[in-house]
Amino acid sequence: MKKINLLAAMLFVAGGVFAQTWSLDKAHSKLGFKITHLLISEVEGSFKNFDATITSSKDDFSDAVIELTADVASVNTDNEGRDKHLNGPDFFDAAQFAKLTFKSTSFKKVEGKTYKAKGDLTLHGVTKPVELTVTFNGTAVHPYNKKTIAGFKVAGVIKRSDFTVGGGTPSAVVSDEVTLNANTEFAKN
Repeated sequence: MKKINLLAAMLFVAGGVFAQTWSLDKAHSKLGFKITHLLISEVEGSFKNFDATITSSKDDFSDAVIELTADVASVNTDNEGRDKHLNGPDFFDAAQFAKLTFKSTSFKKVEGKTYKAKGDLTLHGVTKPVELTVTFNGTAVHPYNKKTIAGFKVAGVIKRSDFTVGGGTPSAVVSDEVTLNANTEFAKN
């Protein structure tokens, strides 16, 4: 009897450390960016086709691993001509570099709901480390499908020159700094 209880206790403890996978709810998520145009106005865009997963064994996500991919050709700035130009060789060169990827290397709680996510961003065939600020908006149970969901807001800044994007376009025309922003919802699998 002791062996059975000990085995049950070990399985219970081990079960508590198994990682959970969370899948992106694409209908309630957006992956966006913003640049400054001609030093005076901001132009926003997003990637319509993207996917992400979070794997974590802790309820507060303090050990989370985030993986994201986006189809570069799905860029949308609400201007068909500009989107075509962005997908061309002057900027993203989507025919040659079809995917944007991010994989976190650390996800650490800073304070309250604020986390720092460090990871490797691959864009335009170049991989560089980046740091993003993540706000964990909490969890809830979805009222219709009864799945546990979690919400996150992500922000950060990268330089397009670090990824050789738009090298022929001066920063006075299109800012070198690109603000990244995402609002995401994930469902526990």
